[in-house]
Amino acid sequence: GMRRLIPALGGEARRQGWSARVLPGGADFQLIVNPRLAELDARYVMETDAGDLIFVQNRAVRVAEPEVMSRLIRGEAVDPQLIYFRCSPSFETASPTLGWISERLFVGTGVRRPDRVEMQFFTVA
Repeated sequence: GMRRLIPALGGEARRQGWSARVLPGGADFQLIVNPRLAELDARYVMETDAGDLIFVQNRAVRVAEPEVMSRLIRGEAVDPQLIYFRCSPSFETASPTLGWISERLFVGTGVRRPDRVEMQFFTVA
């Protein structure tokens, strides 16, 4: 496959009770396995509004028809319903108040926009 490295230049996260910003320096390590499948491995650090740091590793698969995937890779707008984009993020933090996130399993969904990626994470009950 083809390897791609996409820098994580910023972003934000919101959860009930706190918010965080994505610090520059992370990246999304992508493997375009075939014309339909991309395996993603994003690694970055967030800083909460309280100053706590959270390391995020988010592994994902993105699947679409080859013509849709080609448009996506070129940075074009694509209807998110045409793409299967699922992930399993993990979190590490030394924060006593946020330590629970290191003790849970999460799954998520993603949408690739031309200028950003939107992720939603859910705790597995």
